This record gives sequence, structure tokens and C-alpha cells, in this order.
Amino acid sequence: MPRARVLPLARRRRPSRGAGRGPRRITIVAYPDFQLLDVTGPLEVFAQAARFLGASPAAYTVEILTSGARPLVSSSGVRLVPDGRTREASGGIDTLVVAGGPGVATAVGDRALVGWLRRTARRVRRVASVCSGTFLLAQAGLLDDRRATTHWQVCDQLARLYPRITVERDPIFVRDRGVYTSAGVTAGMDLALALVEEDHGRDLALRVARQLVMFLKRPGGQSQFSVQLAVQVADREPIRELQAWIADHLDEELAVPALASQVAMSERNFARVFRREVGCPPARFVERARVEGARRRLEESTDGVDVIAAQCGFASAEVMRRAFLRLLGVPPSAYRGRFRSAARA
Repeated sequence: MPRARVLPLARRRRPSRGAGRGPRRITIVAYPDFQLLDVTGPLEVFAQAARFLGASPAAYTVEILTSGARPLVSSSGVRLVPDGRTREASGGIDTLVVAGGPGVATAVGDRALVGWLRRTARRVRRVASVCSGTFLLAQAGLLDDRRATTHWQVCDQLARLYPRITVERDPIFVRDRGVYTSAGVTAGMDLALALVEEDHGRDLALRVARQLVMFLKRPGGQSQFSVQLAVQVADREPIRELQAWIADHLDEELAVPALASQVAMSERNFARVFRREVGCPPARFVERARVEGARRRLEESTDGVDVIAAQCGFASAEVMRRAFLRLLGVPPSAYRGRFRSAARA
């Protein structure tokens, strides 16, 4: 995948936003075999924000462009009719968003599209990608010497193909000098909410999140993974049943001896089988399950952090805080604060 040298985005011309300039133009770029939610998720966030903003000159207009034939067929088979082709686009674009999907493997070889992205990026206020759309920004040279993320399944591939990028495998989204990249699929909505917050403040972003029944406007540094995503469900019935049992008994003793006894296995054999079946040691699974349980209680109850820590089997609130920082990137107080703000919006 040869790439031409381009000027750093830090040197591009950034358009000013005068009062009479009109709505911010959000342009989403798609291609055959794109991931439907990578387009419709961010689109709905901006569209909902525009409804709340009404006739404000700082509201949004959203368009979908493609470099090739129309209509486009998504990876799920849904057909989408774009508003136009990239080569025909005219006028000022405020925010350029590139979708991801299985078709990105072919799209990175579309020299016309990659060239258009490279040229257009110099003239817009900010550039973003959703999921594997990061590969198109990378192919255009727009992520060189920057931090970026993408869907967790292809982070290693991104780092291998584009060694000048510092790939961050865990965050939901990453911002680096006007370029935004997000993790897989629904994380594009979190990114779009962050852009709305950047433009219009926290209250509007949380109002949009609540309207779209996004229970929490997640911070970009939060982990991509919940415990359900981070580990696999065991094939063997005793271990699979134990995983469910752990979630219902977080406040009990969950060290290896107790867990091994629960499934009538020796400690040594249990630890070996559990790791093989689940993909991580029992202690790590228990910690993730306790964090997951604490997340739900922080969202759904008004109990204090000390109470929730005890309910979920943490030795203290400080132990729970360290686990949250390690697995989610935010402390319990910040996690709850964001949820409560969303509920009040």
C-alpha cells in the first residue's frame, strides 16, 4: 500500500466559524461493503443535535458521500443512497468522517478516494474515522506520527501496516491534534457525542445521549471492553455455569479454593481448566466481573461507593477505584458522575 508524502495536518488551513456562515457541514464518507452503524450511528447523533439546536447558525447538516457507484450496499445487505460523490463535492466541509467496514480492504486501494481524503483533510476543521475507517486515514497519511485507535480485532494489523502510527488498543476514541479515531461500530456514536460536546457543550451532548437511549455518554479513555467482551464463555458446562454463578455472588469469597470447590474440582485442575476455557486466570475474571457489577450499581442506584464496593466483593473503596482505573480508565466517581448528568439532561 504505497503512500504519498503529505503535509502534516497541523499546518493545514483551518476555516474560521463566523456567525453568518451557516450550519456546520458534517460529511460522512462510505464505500461498498461499509458497516451500516458506522454511518447511521454518528449521523443520528448529529441529526438529533441539529433538531435540538433548531435554527441556530451553529447547527449541523449531514451528508453521505461515496467515491463510486450508487446505491451502496452495506455489509449487512442494506442499500443506502448517498447524497453525492466525493469528486463532485463543493463548498466548505466542517467535519469529515470516514466509516469502516469489511470493504475498507478494497477502499484503501481506491487511489481517487485516498487522494480526495488527503486533499480535503487540509481544508476542514477536523477529521474523524469510525472503526476500521482508521485504515483509510492511515493510507492517506493523515495519521502519521499520531496516536489512533480502531476496532480491537484489527489494532495489531493497523500497527503492522502503518508503523508511524502509535496504536492505542483500548480507548473508545482517541483525539490527536484535530484528528479523531474511534473503536468499533457503536463507539462511533460516542465519538460523535464528544464532537457535539466540543461544539456546543456538555448539556446538549448529554441531552442527545438520553434521547437516543444511550445510557451513558462514555469518556473516550474508557476501555472498549466490558467483562462479557473481554473474556470468552466456556464450552464446558461446569465452568460456564460457574461464570454465571460468580456474577450473582460477587460479595462472597471467590478465591480459587472456593471456586474449585463450587465445581467439585481440585484447585490445580480447576485453575488450568478455567484458564483454558475462559482465556484468563480465575482472579482476573473475578475482578472484571466485580467491576461490571459495580458499574451497574453505580448507574442504577444511589448507594455510596463504599457500599457498592462491599456489595461487589472489593476489600475497600480504594481497591475498587484502582480496579476501575485499570480496566475502564476512569474512577468510580467519574463514571457515576457522567451517568447522573445524562439522567438529569
